[in-house]
Amino acid sequence: MDFKIIDAHSHLWLRQDAEVDGMPIRTLSDGRSLFMGEERQMLPPFMIDGRNSAEVFLSNMNYAQVSAAVVTQEYIDGIQNDYLLEVTEKYPDRFFVCGMCEFRKPGFLQQAKELIAKGFKAIKIPAHRLLLKEGRVMLNSPEMVEIFRYMEAHGTILSIDLADGNTQVGEMEEIISECPRLKIAIGHFGMVTTPHWQEQIKLARHENVMIESGGITWLFNDEFYPFTGAVKAIKEAADWVGMDKLMWGSDYPRTMTAITYRMSYDFILKSSLLTQEEKEVFLGGNAARFYGLQNLCSLPYIKNMSE
Repeated sequence: MDFKIIDAHSHLWLRQDAEVDGMPIRTLSDGRSLFMGEERQMLPPFMIDGRNSAEVFLSNMNYAQVSAAVVTQEYIDGIQNDYLLEVTEKYPDRFFVCGMCEFRKPGFLQQAKELIAKGFKAIKIPAHRLLLKEGRVMLNSPEMVEIFRYMEAHGTILSIDLADGNTQVGEMEEIISECPRLKIAIGHFGMVTTPHWQEQIKLARHENVMIESGGITWLFNDEFYPFTGAVKAIKEAADWVGMDKLMWGSDYPRTMTAITYRMSYDFILKSSLLTQEEKEVFLGGNAARFYGLQNLCSLPYIKNMSE
């Protein structure tokens, strides 16, 4: 491949042991987890021990010719800061990792400062999980704004997944106005299959805001491969903000219960709706620039047994 591919949205954990909205998420067996009151296939079934390790991911990345991945976080997986620090220390040129605070309770400012001091270059907020039964945590609250100012001053990237549609867009506009130099990556492609998703995409009209497509294949799962609706949505978003503001993300490993890792991006390569230049910047060039990724490895194409 003549260009480098970078996954801008992935997850790693050794074991799920978490709680969201009072409901437990626990690793079971055969890739399954107890998830919000029911048993779900969280991982491919051959990952029988439930360990979603960096080494297994690297094997997938190497086969799919993905040079590097951004590892984000989500409360359903539990806070994985310690493990991710180990991962980036062991594989510094393959993984860019995001730290995560317990934003559902007061006191997260000090947590964020400690994570940045430990070397995290990005902080993740699963903002869609902040619409709590006991009261919504506002992204423009005083403690949040203080965090964003601190991150802006230290060059720390904000990785954030927003609630559906325009629910939190107004809060984001305030944050961007208050901290215009804060680099922001908005995930899940604005929850593209929900109403008013365009409002999240349009936030990337601001200079330091990017959109990544982690989860776009599960959002278009009813349509399934080759995800023509997803490609059309990417084209539509590019019309609003420019292709240079969009990044590919897989949402590995959850999406691998339905497709292979290579399938999570090769529908882009095979599409006739995008130019070669658009494919190259979307699949890697934009992420390399935004995250400052260097020393990207070149990976050979390995024929599989179906070829």
